[in-house]
Amino acid sequence: MNIAAAANENMAQLSNYLVYSALAVYTLAFLAHIAEWAFGSRSRIAKQSAALTAQEQEAKAAAAAPAVTVRAAGGTATLERPKVVTRNRGRDVADGLGAAGEDEKGELLGRIAISLTTLAFLIHLAGVVTRGLSVERAPWANMYEFSTTFSMVAVGVYLGLLAAGKKVRWIGLFLITTVLLDLGLALTVLYTESDQLVPALQSPWLIVHVACAIICGASFYVGAVSSLAYLVRDSYESRLEAGRTMRLSTVWRRLPSAATLDKLAYRVNAIVFPLWTFTIIAGAIWAEAAWGRYWGWDPKETWSFITWVVYAAYLHARATAGWKGRKAAYLALIAFACWIFNYYGVNMFVTGSLHSYAGVE
Repeated sequence: MNIAAAANENMAQLSNYLVYSALAVYTLAFLAHIAEWAFGSRSRIAKQSAALTAQEQEAKAAAAAPAVTVRAAGGTATLERPKVVTRNRGRDVADGLGAAGEDEKGELLGRIAISLTTLAFLIHLAGVVTRGLSVERAPWANMYEFSTTFSMVAVGVYLGLLAAGKKVRWIGLFLITTVLLDLGLALTVLYTESDQLVPALQSPWLIVHVACAIICGASFYVGAVSSLAYLVRDSYESRLEAGRTMRLSTVWRRLPSAATLDKLAYRVNAIVFPLWTFTIIAGAIWAEAAWGRYWGWDPKETWSFITWVVYAAYLHARATAGWKGRKAAYLALIAFACWIFNYYGVNMFVTGSLHSYAGVE
């Protein structure tokens, strides 16, 4: 018995070392992403943005040109000034970092950043697995374990999109920044010693329900970042259309086009929403087994449902009311804010929750 306890303690300590090591490599990846944004050439992207600016200038000149009157044998004819369409939100333009292409230096920095991110992810994965092995259960029974697993899955989703050929390298800087904050919070404020499950958690539904919640949260995060980036890029394109400048324009023009970002956010949220629906249903089934009722309006249950309603409203508005662009992006961000509050706020600040075992111990 003592030997087993010591082995478990050793495995738990190994998990801590691996998570700290992953944090260190993520820091290197963060610096590599910063270097790519700061020092990587924007040659092709800059040319595309410059071409778009020239198009806007030509359009303004054409719009300001007076109509031309031509006298002919049969009378006079007035030639209207040409109508120039300068902006097509349905077509992608200047598809930013790692998408439109960079020179050799930019590509090298990008590859280094992705390689370091991949290495950190593998170390992170090992840390999560050894945490579970230390007590022979799924490694997401408290907020520390949920946080470390959540950030690992978020990176996995990102790397999976890259492996599938999606042009999402631009997310890397935002993602790694978030992962560093999440792991830092987990290792300091949320840390909990590896221990056995409380009776309410001793169920196969722990694996199903919480695993689905983690996958949904990681995917919703990608959608939220895309929506936030869309708002910035849309403002940049609007100012560009009006012939005005924007602070940090050399940064914003490296984002994918507004049309691309809007499309990405919608697709991610739409694909993951059915899984979030199943997550809530699975939680209700687990609640019946643990507490003898399917639904009791516990704060965690209530906010899970609120999150579901807001995401459902977002998807419904996109599908029926034709909501695209800024209003849809704001609604998507509100939905993700509800998910974050359900993740942190309910566990840390709301009392009387039957889910209090998932809080900081």
